Amino acid sequence: MKRVYNFSAGPSMLPLSVLQKAADEMLCYGESGMSVMEMSHRSKHYDVIIKEAEALLREIMNIPVNYKVLFLQGGASTQFAAVPMNLMTKNGKADYILSGQFSTKAYKQAQKYGDVVVAASSKDDNFSKIPETTRESFRPDADYVHICFNNTIYGTKYNYIPDTGDIPLVADMSSCIISEPVDVSKFGLIYAGAQKNMAPAGLTLVIVREDLIGSCMDITPEMLNYKLMADADSMYNTPPCYCIYIAKLVYEWIKELGGLEEMKKLNEKKAALLYDYLDSQDYYIAPVSKESRSMMNVTFVTGNEELDKKFPAEAAKAGLENLKGHRSVGGMRASIYNAMPYEGVEALVEFMKKFAAENPKA
Repeated sequence: MKRVYNFSAGPSMLPLSVLQKAADEMLCYGESGMSVMEMSHRSKHYDVIIKEAEALLREIMNIPVNYKVLFLQGGASTQFAAVPMNLMTKNGKADYILSGQFSTKAYKQAQKYGDVVVAASSKDDNFSKIPETTRESFRPDADYVHICFNNTIYGTKYNYIPDTGDIPLVADMSSCIISEPVDVSKFGLIYAGAQKNMAPAGLTLVIVREDLIGSCMDITPEMLNYKLMADADSMYNTPPCYCIYIAKLVYEWIKELGGLEEMKKLNEKKAALLYDYLDSQDYYIAPVSKESRSMMNVTFVTGNEELDKKFPAEAAKAGLENLKGHRSVGGMRASIYNAMPYEGVEALVEFMKKFAAENPKA
């Protein structure tokens, strides 16, 4: 069996041990006599799976008891509408910080449902850094403040949690969820697509403070109603059963590693290897401000469009897949999520050195 190092921004790598366990249980899960893929979500076997998944997530993320955990469908992009429909109901106002493409999409979607403004933006800097804010950056009567905590496309991440005072802070954590400890109590709501760090595509996680649910807009579809989903324990309709099962295995893997503190150490080690190399040479350019660098998504360019096209193609031949940067920014992007082993980053750095030596700039 030959496996490549997959640097895709998502869907991305899953831990090999998780894939192996899922393969072992593919035909028959426990004593059920069937695959999880075939299992009724109302069955006693699946009830154990989803409850264990939530309990494990609460443990590794240290989620307070006054927060609901929802396993939903629709992708993080569906939350661009669900968040304002559920939370922008007191004063009809929300403030958004724009740090990349997804926070901008969320902002544009929310504008359909109320008075939504840009509190800060790094667009003029080509989203190469995280905007700086203070409590005074936000309207005191905003129902919430929205941020994208890690920006997959541009390779930036918040190195601080914005001070919003009593205003609930909402964070899209799709590309950094469970990569390091985070104080959930600092947020009113966290949401994340699972396909980058947690499970296959198809599962969306929402962690929401209980006092923020129950007052959604009248126009809110049932499938976007947090209270309805919470009251039904994520079982209002058939949930993404197999994705939740894989997520449970990933949570188990993280717990066995030593939890999110240990996960952070491993991720910092990988990121440091790549960034230290980028900072030590002048062939590749790292466009992101150092104080805003992502630990999950590392972007770089050569400054030559032809070389930028050649690099991912040659890397793929060497077993390093999906290193092409997003079409909106070009260049290269290495997504080094939890499941990317240190050896994969070592292989990438060695290839970068080789490519630079064999492809001198004119």
